[in-house]
Amino acid sequence: MVEKDEGADPWLGADKFYHILMCFSITLLFYFLASLTSHPILRRHAISIGSLLSLLAGAAKEAADHLGYFRSSGASFKDAIADIIGVVLASLALSLFRSKTSLSRPHPQGISLV
Repeated sequence: MVEKDEGADPWLGADKFYHILMCFSITLLFYFLASLTSHPILRRHAISIGSLLSLLAGAAKEAADHLGYFRSSGASFKDAIADIIGVVLASLALSLFRSKTSLSRPHPQGISLV
C-alpha cells in the first residue's frame, strides 16, 4: 500500500464527518428494520445487528476504495476509525433510547394466559 501524505487524509475533515454520519445512519436504519420484525431474537439484538451491518458496509466501502472502484485516494485507516466512531455513537444513542423507553413502559406483574 502506498503511504499517503498526512495532509491528503486529515483526521478532521468533511470526509471523516461523512463517514461518521453514514455509519451512524446505517446503524439506525438497520436497527429500526430489525426492531420491526416479528422475530423476537432479531428485535432483542437489533442494536448489534445494526452495528454489525453498518461496520460491514464501511469495510466494503474501504475495500472498494482499495480496489479502485470509487474515485478516491484509496482505502484509509482514518476512514475506518471514523466508521467505527459513527457506529459507537449510534449504538450508545440507541442504548440510551432503549433504556429510557423500557423504564417508561409499565411491566406486567402477572402471567397472562390469553
